[in-house]
Amino acid sequence: MKGFRLFRKKMLRAMGLLCAGVVMQAFEASAAIPPAPNVNFGVTPDPEYDDGIPPDIEADPLPAGARASPIFGDKASLLARHKDREQEEANKSQILPSPKKHLQWLINAGITPQLTYTAESAANPVGGLRHGSAYSAQLLMGLDFDTDRIVGLKGGTIHFYVTNRHGQNLANTAIGNNTSVQEIWGTQNTHLAEFTWNQKLFNNRLELVAGRMSGNAGAFFSSSIYCNFQSNSACGNPTMIFKDSNFTYWPASAWGGYFKAWITPKVYFEGGAFEVNPYRKRANDDGFTFSVKHATGAMAPFELAYTTNFSNDKLPRTYRIGGWYDGGDYTDPVLDANRNYAVMTGNPYATLNGRGGIFFRFDQMIWRPSMNSERGLTVFGVAMKNIAGRVAEDHFLEIGFVQTGTFKGRDKDVLGFMINDQHMSKLTIDNILVARTSAGGSRRVPRDEIMMELTYGAQISPAFRVSPNLQYIINPDQISEPFRTKNIKNTFVVGLKFTLDVLSHFNIARNPN
Repeated sequence: MKGFRLFRKKMLRAMGLLCAGVVMQAFEASAAIPPAPNVNFGVTPDPEYDDGIPPDIEADPLPAGARASPIFGDKASLLARHKDREQEEANKSQILPSPKKHLQWLINAGITPQLTYTAESAANPVGGLRHGSAYSAQLLMGLDFDTDRIVGLKGGTIHFYVTNRHGQNLANTAIGNNTSVQEIWGTQNTHLAEFTWNQKLFNNRLELVAGRMSGNAGAFFSSSIYCNFQSNSACGNPTMIFKDSNFTYWPASAWGGYFKAWITPKVYFEGGAFEVNPYRKRANDDGFTFSVKHATGAMAPFELAYTTNFSNDKLPRTYRIGGWYDGGDYTDPVLDANRNYAVMTGNPYATLNGRGGIFFRFDQMIWRPSMNSERGLTVFGVAMKNIAGRVAEDHFLEIGFVQTGTFKGRDKDVLGFMINDQHMSKLTIDNILVARTSAGGSRRVPRDEIMMELTYGAQISPAFRVSPNLQYIINPDQISEPFRTKNIKNTFVVGLKFTLDVLSHFNIARNPN
């Protein structure tokens, strides 16, 4: 354990130095702004300074014939010497070397650094418990090691990612519901998000991944489409999977592994198993505790998929069907161990074990104006259903679209809309009803929480993306506050999401592996 703590300390220090280099480079870049173009502000230009020789050289008192002498040289040699002196001074003033050259060398050697910053702001001018605003963000630092380039082991990659999350959650501070409108919120500390070995075999037809990871670090329940949105009901996974199972969310890592086997070039099957450990979701857990003490079981997702891309389909599509079995402990939504209402007795909710569900997901491009472009309209949908266990939600439905390429010259911009329905189980409603009626409140408790979002993602530069969005919540759930006597008001949310990818900022070519 002592050796591991030393390893962790060195890795964090290395990533800290990487961040420092990037910051210093940005500082130097801001100080090295090119000179403004020549502008005449009423000053008469020097008629003698028309041959590219700086005035200080032109004005130097030189002996007769110096311009042509071998000692002083001609005007061209004097100019060259002057530029050399300027370069020497610039080299002396440079605090740190430019990271691009050295980072590109590092990547070519098989080590790819990652440094991104994602932030999400949200405010609710209408509805909720009260009006408010919140800012939440994530700094991600990491390294990818290509084992082929480093030790000659083809198809292998080691991922090491650490996150720092900070900020507040508007759902907690102002809205009152149980699903965040800022998906980046959660695990608010410096945390080991992933430390895995990814190995591809048999000409990439089989992929094996194992190590420390969150369940959604792989392909399970995810899609590149979902995180065009800011709402946690859609990004990064359909939210029901976190309400009805112990499926771990990024960056709360635990032991896990999965495989992905390509049956044909367009069909694959994947399955995995992930540790269920309530200690991995505690606020003071940093992800660096590798013990399986307190683990209560495993979560096992699986799916069969048909998927295409622009290289083999004019209108790319993905259709997935699958399910999950959660063999870990969980709490009953309404009863204590004595079969009484826990919300009234004050006793802990009863501990149960074993639950599961099934799902169908798809995304399908339906319109593409040109085969020479990736612009086009894609529709997507999700249907999830609980089939075993006593759970918080009975089913989840979602539908939406994304238009990639909007205005002329905006090929990477995205316009998107999604709407989903979280259908609460009767058990969840019973728990709220018992608490509410005991406080003299209304007996009308909606079973469906409907969340929607309209977003526009603008790719400002290769490194910087901004996504303003509008969200609306119908029937915000009050699972967290069952004694509230009235329903929470429908809520309108104004959001802003942005992401900065530092390597893209420096235009550094990444290792394709």
